[in-house]
Amino acid sequence: MDNRIFVTPFFLDQPRPGLKEVARADMQINEPDLPEGDVQERMIAIQRPLSALVTTAVHNGKRPVSIAGDCCTTIGVLAGLQKAGLWPTLIWFDAHGDFNTWETTPSGFLGGMPLAMLVGRGEMRMAEALEMETLPEERVILTDARDLDPEEAMAVQESAVNHLSDVEELLDAPLPKGPLYVHFDVDVIDVEEVPAVSYPAADGPSVALLGQVFDRLAASGQVAAVSLSSWTPEMDPDGRSREAAMALLQRLISN
Repeated sequence: MDNRIFVTPFFLDQPRPGLKEVARADMQINEPDLPEGDVQERMIAIQRPLSALVTTAVHNGKRPVSIAGDCCTTIGVLAGLQKAGLWPTLIWFDAHGDFNTWETTPSGFLGGMPLAMLVGRGEMRMAEALEMETLPEERVILTDARDLDPEEAMAVQESAVNHLSDVEELLDAPLPKGPLYVHFDVDVIDVEEVPAVSYPAADGPSVALLGQVFDRLAASGQVAAVSLSSWTPEMDPDGRSREAAMALLQRLISN
């Protein structure tokens, strides 16, 4: 499948210009002017054009691939897929659960909430602004998520989300039928191999293991959309983290 790759050089509502360095001539940079307003209003202004780009890509027979600085842009990607008539199962690779709500979060960090938002929990302002319909929890596979806040862990356990604590399970587990939307936060990788992340968590899977899992997903022919939440460019002077992340992304979108 032909890929259409979009680079959104922001972390939440703050510019992350180092991300633009990955953009080749065949990629499109999503860098809108942002309005005055609060964080979510500015994030909506970032995600709305991303959603439109995703919809257009699907209508043109392309696979949308989003590279951005945070996981909240998954809201824009899912909204764009839905507007194009795609209703995928979501496979979410992350060291964290991103399943917090205002009631469970110890930090109040929006970047720790997007998976909860996608399934209709907690803060829904961005999802509603993009006219995103909530994803049934049973159509979410959360894998790794080794670093959960205490009440977040309880929420994951009590939900219908399928939590696979070991990504290796995806080498053999039956895949759900139909299209897959794969989200990949770089901090899922062993921090010894990919150190340029802002929220490191020890004991992650190796690049080699994730590569095998991504090869399996790619070979299924079901991957209809991909998003990557990036390394932190200013922490990556030698480019080691970027190189590993982009090589893994390429394996995921190779078929």
